[in-house]
Amino acid sequence: STRASRSASCWSALNVRPMADAVPDSRLVGDRSLRVGVIGAGMAGILAVIKLREAGITDIVCFEKADRVGGTWRENTYPGIGCDVPSHVYSYSFAPNPDFTRMFSPGHEIQAYLERVAVDHGVVPHLRLGDEVVSAIYDRGVWHLETARGHRADFDVVIAASGVLHHPRMPEIDGVDEFEGAMFHSARWDQDVPIDGRRVGVIGTGSTAVQITGALVDRVEHFSLFQRTPQWIMPMDNKLFSDDQRATFRNEPHRLRELRDFLESAFAENFADAVVDAKSERLEQIEDTCRANLYQHVTDPELRRRLEPDYRAACKRLVVSADFYDAIQKPNAELVTAAISRIERRGIRTDTGRLHELDVIVLATGFEVDRFMRPTVITGLDGRTLEEAWADGPTAYLSVSIPEFPNLFMLNGPNGPVGNFSLIQVAELQMDYILQLVRRLQAGLSTEIHATEAAMREHEARRIEAAQATVWVTGCNSWYLDARGVPAAWPWPFRRFREVMAEPDLDAYHH
Repeated sequence: STRASRSASCWSALNVRPMADAVPDSRLVGDRSLRVGVIGAGMAGILAVIKLREAGITDIVCFEKADRVGGTWRENTYPGIGCDVPSHVYSYSFAPNPDFTRMFSPGHEIQAYLERVAVDHGVVPHLRLGDEVVSAIYDRGVWHLETARGHRADFDVVIAASGVLHHPRMPEIDGVDEFEGAMFHSARWDQDVPIDGRRVGVIGTGSTAVQITGALVDRVEHFSLFQRTPQWIMPMDNKLFSDDQRATFRNEPHRLRELRDFLESAFAENFADAVVDAKSERLEQIEDTCRANLYQHVTDPELRRRLEPDYRAACKRLVVSADFYDAIQKPNAELVTAAISRIERRGIRTDTGRLHELDVIVLATGFEVDRFMRPTVITGLDGRTLEEAWADGPTAYLSVSIPEFPNLFMLNGPNGPVGNFSLIQVAELQMDYILQLVRRLQAGLSTEIHATEAAMREHEARRIEAAQATVWVTGCNSWYLDARGVPAAWPWPFRRFREVMAEPDLDAYHH
């Protein structure tokens, strides 16, 4: 189609690296013209640029360390990758996609969707690709940014959209350098390494490992899944949208809107709100569904015993899969529950003394979820660095603002709804909230805006207290928990998040 051709030709522009002075001049809105720097061109960074443009701010530079947009969907290309949030909920409200092929989208479709939105909504001219921000220093109302390529630029406002799941977590296993085969983290999948007909070992049993298991078991000679902790598996009906259904979504947009509204409501009521109330009936129903899934699909009682968790469902991030139990019971698949002793030249040795000989080892070991903007060196008022501010762990007021770091705002920052809502929904609500603060800067009503220390302490105290009622503290070790054992996530229902994000409480801010 003409639109597809236009998008294809425009997309080639994303492989260039425009300099900051190539970005159109901003037009005056209110009393002040603002220049905004956005860090990251994943889902949230693309959103930030679009919403800033809608607000009349066009002097924007979006810095991206990689050579393409997409964030986690660009980084993760492992076999079987997909989203565990329904496709039409994990999409921008202003850019519905009638062409998703399944209820839960494969990763390549989400990446293509983000690329298309970036083109169609004018994000491309604002991108500076392949240039990581390494330093941001605030001085007298201006943020001075410096990139790895030596580029320097000044901004009135900085929006950090660097994401949560982007620093791979490497396991501490003896002998990791001795293996003679191919070894890589799942988020750094080496597409040049042949997989078919080989002996593959995967370390980890989270969502990524489960997806890889289903995708690879029929392709390899032998598949070994090294499990430290079993996971509850929620069955997935990943229905295929027919050509007729997608045509209806395309020709009758209100039908797609109705589907999205239904899925949003069902997702919030049946899952997001359930996990923040450990006593909820819906949470018991989730566990009953997961247990029935295990017992109906795994016939060997010994294998079933090793696959059944001893903690409550959703205490860890709930894994959703249509094929994991079938895959792990294939004749060439093996669930290894003995602890890993070391990695050797020919494979992985467990503490039973057995050597599992392998050609490829995949580290599906998750991410350093507390890094956020780091390793970028960020310096706020009076020379205070982000490392100093976060010495006891990352915190932010409503996950958006950090005291003593004026005019710096975050999308999907610390202690936000990372574990129980669609992050696109979260980012949209946060961006609308941030824009209300930015408009004060535009209008000249404020020159510096940042949360007060008192507001953040009060919010943190309420958050920590509320977290004690969630399922995340019921007896498991998960990436939701910080060093103190406190869930680093939003512990209230989604409706409360909507209410809080509707309008900033200016008493909580220095302005």
